[in-house]
Amino acid sequence: MTLIILAVCALVSLIVGIAMEGWPAGAHDGLGIVASILLVVFVTATSDYRQSLQFRDLDKEKKKISIQVTRNGYRQKMSIYDLLPGDIVHLSIGDQVPADGLFVSGFCVSIDESSLTGESEPVMISAENPFLLSGTKVQDGSCKMMITTVGMKTQWGKLMATLSEGGDDETPLQVKLNGVATFIGKIGLVFAVVTFAVLVQGLFSRKLGEGTHWSWSGDDALEMLEFFAIAVTIVVVAVPEGLPLAVTLSLAFAMKKMMNDKALVRHLAACETMGSATCICSDKTGTLTTNHMTVVKSCICMNVKDVDRQSDASSFCSEIPDSTVKLLLQSIFNNSGGEVVINKEGKLEILGSPTDAALLEFGLFLGGDFQGERQAPKLIKVEPFNSTKKRMGVVLELPGGGLRAHTKGASEIILAACDKVIDSNGEVVPLDEASIDHLKATINQFASEALRTLCLAYMELENGFSPNDPIPLSGYTCIGIVGIKDPVRPGVKESVAICRSAGITVRMVTGDNINTAKAIARECGILTDEGIAIEGPDFREKSEEELVKLIPKIQVMARSSPLDKHTLVKHLRTTFGEVVAVTGDGTNDAPALHEADIGLAMGIAGTEVAKESADVIILDDNFSTIVTVAKWGRSVYINIQKFVQFQLTVNVVALIVNFSSACLTGNAPLTAVQLLWVNMIMDTLGALALATEPPTDELMKRVPVGRGGNFISNVMWRNILGQSLYQFLVIWYLQVEGKAIFQLNGPDSDLILNTIIFNSFVFCQVFNEISSREMEKINVFKGILDNYVFAAVLTSTVLFQIIIIEYLGTFANTSPLTLSQWFLSVFLGFLGMPIAAALKMIPVASQ
Repeated sequence: MTLIILAVCALVSLIVGIAMEGWPAGAHDGLGIVASILLVVFVTATSDYRQSLQFRDLDKEKKKISIQVTRNGYRQKMSIYDLLPGDIVHLSIGDQVPADGLFVSGFCVSIDESSLTGESEPVMISAENPFLLSGTKVQDGSCKMMITTVGMKTQWGKLMATLSEGGDDETPLQVKLNGVATFIGKIGLVFAVVTFAVLVQGLFSRKLGEGTHWSWSGDDALEMLEFFAIAVTIVVVAVPEGLPLAVTLSLAFAMKKMMNDKALVRHLAACETMGSATCICSDKTGTLTTNHMTVVKSCICMNVKDVDRQSDASSFCSEIPDSTVKLLLQSIFNNSGGEVVINKEGKLEILGSPTDAALLEFGLFLGGDFQGERQAPKLIKVEPFNSTKKRMGVVLELPGGGLRAHTKGASEIILAACDKVIDSNGEVVPLDEASIDHLKATINQFASEALRTLCLAYMELENGFSPNDPIPLSGYTCIGIVGIKDPVRPGVKESVAICRSAGITVRMVTGDNINTAKAIARECGILTDEGIAIEGPDFREKSEEELVKLIPKIQVMARSSPLDKHTLVKHLRTTFGEVVAVTGDGTNDAPALHEADIGLAMGIAGTEVAKESADVIILDDNFSTIVTVAKWGRSVYINIQKFVQFQLTVNVVALIVNFSSACLTGNAPLTAVQLLWVNMIMDTLGALALATEPPTDELMKRVPVGRGGNFISNVMWRNILGQSLYQFLVIWYLQVEGKAIFQLNGPDSDLILNTIIFNSFVFCQVFNEISSREMEKINVFKGILDNYVFAAVLTSTVLFQIIIIEYLGTFANTSPLTLSQWFLSVFLGFLGMPIAAALKMIPVASQ
């Protein structure tokens, strides 16, 4: 609105000026305002356009979803955008259905169609109801689907064609700063009205004294117009429209850089929220660990052995009866959500979850034939693994007749379902107390070595079993226990230490055995002597009063359900006022990701449901990347504070100088065009320079912002008021003593003095911009050349100022200056830096 008013003002100025003085002399003022408006609009539009391009690139990256497809006889991973009708897509829990298609085969498939139909009840998919629709999500089970329709021809595509995508929501900080901008704008409006009234009153008083108050000339009209332009420009300078621009620039810059650091930001607000995080609830598998699992120990037929891949499989199997090896291979290859396939290069490739892949790799090591084992029995029923049951089961019809159920899952749960075990002779014997103690000790031993344990068991079923019957939960025979190693990722321990020093508490929340969780947590530096580890079942039995005392000490939660994780996050946010970040990869993590202040989903291991619920996607599934996100988040917050400090200083000085000068002398030292240039330095260029400062390691040594605290801190007020006072005194001193200092006489003396004042004011902002790089540290030059944007903005500002003073005097109401006048202007601006350093030595509370 203010730019529109200025445009009207420029038009009137052109008409009156040309009418009175002719072309081109009468057009100088009007064209000067037009040029300034065009510059502001051009830079802002360019910034917005570049940002829109960044969002478009990020949106493309966000939509890069790969899925497992069988095409031309090969099972392979491909982008959902490469799918064609006739492809066979493999879907499992948490996947989003990528196209419309028909159910081919699968078990216990339930689909969440709420995104398409609005119905919350899951739909069961089977041969009787085979239709799968694009955009829906697999809530349970697994299946193969043949694609029939892709793209905009799908039901989801037709729905999306009727909708127009909405704009990006403003972030909480943008909303807050827009409120600040509106408040300052109203103050500026009051100053502008009073300034205009005082200047007009001065003109009337002068004409009254001259006795010409009844005769008005074109010059008087031009003077009135200049007063109006000054008043409007005061409003333009006062309204800090650069605040939302600074937030957008800082967030967009951070998002682009975070993309390079393997973090894809889906929601702008996530950047600034992560800067305030005080707690991270991290998953274990794939986040703290590499997510490449390998079986390294086993307890088969009650014998504990290391699995050495370098040795021959025959030596490993020498102590295991052949019948048990056959049973073990049958269990591994049939009771699995993964597959062993031959890729295009003709090599064996294992596809599936990390746990399934580890077991299949173990089965191949034992000499098993995946396709042979899969084709021999007939698959009757499958109950896929889910986080509630913590087990997976299948029922097979054996080649020689009879039915057999296989189950695998969390060791304690499966062992509790067993009443028999295979002994060292390969015979099935009752599971007595000694055997149970031996197996439990083995589980604990494996877990204490940071191994994930899985128990495999089977049972013979009666021929009367129906596929509609549930697979039994007890009466099994234990085949053995395997220990799977998932090494801690490099750099995790150091990242956890950085978080701790930064005031961020890291908690591990996992579905694993408590001993495994504790071992990994100690290795990562998460579990300390002051903290406690607890299991999900114990946690959920605690009363509200007990939870209030317990939660601050919890560093590890093992055997947790999705509800446990959700409860922990909710209490941390509401009861303790923490700003909580949550990591997750499974469908079961979605509630906690949604409940958290910032949800971080894993890009490699994460399901589509988890990614859709998250604010940030960690593309390399690495905890170290989460620390990088926190560092960038803090950088965004601090950068915007720096910019606000810089902008408010310019606002305060420009308002007070023009207002006081207009009131006391009847003339404003800074013209409309000059104020527009200052507005450009302050809003657009200042935003570019200060909002793009890269993060430093020192940021992670600050106390996190959390939910409390004022955005404009006491430290900022100290710097703003100190700098404003200095700049006001400089300009006031030049107004009073400038002519005497420079021995200015003659008709151009006022123009030259006002040019010196304008030049000094601009250089005060240039050096104040440098001082604003650090709000508390005295050394503001550290790393200044690393930020090429800051250096470019500073250089451009100085070059344009020289051009404005020396060559654009007609448009900007300036006069070329002598070398001594240039030196004094720059020196007065530079003096603001030692004063800023002295101000930083005055101790104040940070909030």
